[in-house]
Amino acid sequence: MATEMHLQDDPLSRLNRAFILNHPRTAARSLEHLPAEEAAAILQQQEPPIAARVLERIAPGTSDILFLLLPREVAAPILVNMEASNAVALLSRQSKDVQKLYLDLMNEVSAAEFRSLLEYPENSIGRLMSTRIVAFNRDTTVAQAITKLRQMNLETIHHLFLLDDAMRLDSEVEIKKLALAEDEQKLSSIAKPITAYVNAMDPRDELMDKLDKFHMDVVPVVDIELRLVGVVRAQGLMEALREDIVTDMQTMVGASKDERALSTSLFAVRKRLPWLQINLLTAFLAAAVVGLFEDTISRFTALAILLPIAAGQSGNAGAQALAVTMRGLTLREITMGHWVKVMMKELKTGFINGIGIAVTCSAGVYLWSRSPGLSLVMAIAMIISMTIAGIAGALVPILLKRFGMDPAQSSSIVLTTITDIAGFMSFLGTATVLASLLEAG
Repeated sequence: MATEMHLQDDPLSRLNRAFILNHPRTAARSLEHLPAEEAAAILQQQEPPIAARVLERIAPGTSDILFLLLPREVAAPILVNMEASNAVALLSRQSKDVQKLYLDLMNEVSAAEFRSLLEYPENSIGRLMSTRIVAFNRDTTVAQAITKLRQMNLETIHHLFLLDDAMRLDSEVEIKKLALAEDEQKLSSIAKPITAYVNAMDPRDELMDKLDKFHMDVVPVVDIELRLVGVVRAQGLMEALREDIVTDMQTMVGASKDERALSTSLFAVRKRLPWLQINLLTAFLAAAVVGLFEDTISRFTALAILLPIAAGQSGNAGAQALAVTMRGLTLREITMGHWVKVMMKELKTGFINGIGIAVTCSAGVYLWSRSPGLSLVMAIAMIISMTIAGIAGALVPILLKRFGMDPAQSSSIVLTTITDIAGFMSFLGTATVLASLLEAG
């Protein structure tokens, strides 16, 4: 232990640590060109957050080798400290056994999130891609690339993908050009633009269109940030599609989990009725909230006329926030760890939109009722209910996903209940507090 502490505190180690901390991208380029064992040893000496900043900036292929060379007790904290999307991309390129090993080392929440991100939806390109990829920074020289390729001991390789400093897909190099180029040339000087690429979350039809249009044998696959996460080879695609046809034939006779347009009525009822019953219960809950303000509504009958407006606007605001959040979760733009950022964004959006709607709505109410008090009640209710709706639209799908439920199936019912209650409570509650400003009748 004393020897290890001494090695980590010697001047060279401190210099390496300072350099990596202040210049993670430059450090990543330097580590890419070192022998793998030496680069792994340098990473091992760093604190997990510092090592994570560098490892997620090292090109796929090289980063995979370094990750496997690190001791498990060192690699696990580094993985947790990486940006979720980068960590998942790195883990996805490992074998199933390695994935399971590191998922078992994580806490339950992190492991559940990683497992969900490692799985791609049915019929998505992510289900077809190979994550065994080789990529280099565009400023790498030909000699450096050839040396690294020899160390990787690859059986076959036809395309070499280049990345920019932000790890985004930049261009590609044909192997025959690499073999004929001068050692000191940069890969970017012999590269050609990417003809086409696809997103891992795109449907398979998109991939077929690209293959048909551009006659490509290898298609790079990127995530929402245009970072390279895999490739699809035409031969592998044909084999996968053949397997899908067999699977579809086995599941056509009433075995599908999803309702189809021509499914039987009993099948449709079995799928829909439970959710309709749940929706009925939530409707009774919203009605109970209205019942709490029965005396207020009986005194000021105009409230009953305006009540649907309050609930409807909060419902629309919540649906907008829900749609954006669901899209972010589906396309992997966000993870459960982003819940605070997403919530604050939708809180501000709901509040500002609430002010805008409040101005318009209160003006309309005043023209109709000639009651300044009723206009004020409506304005306050709009701001409160739309702010709550925005927060709910952001948090509901994230929380459902956190507890292992399907956000796409459950979010709308939960959100409708919250926005109805928020609309009714804010409108009728404000009216009760400001009853002295309202005219009876």
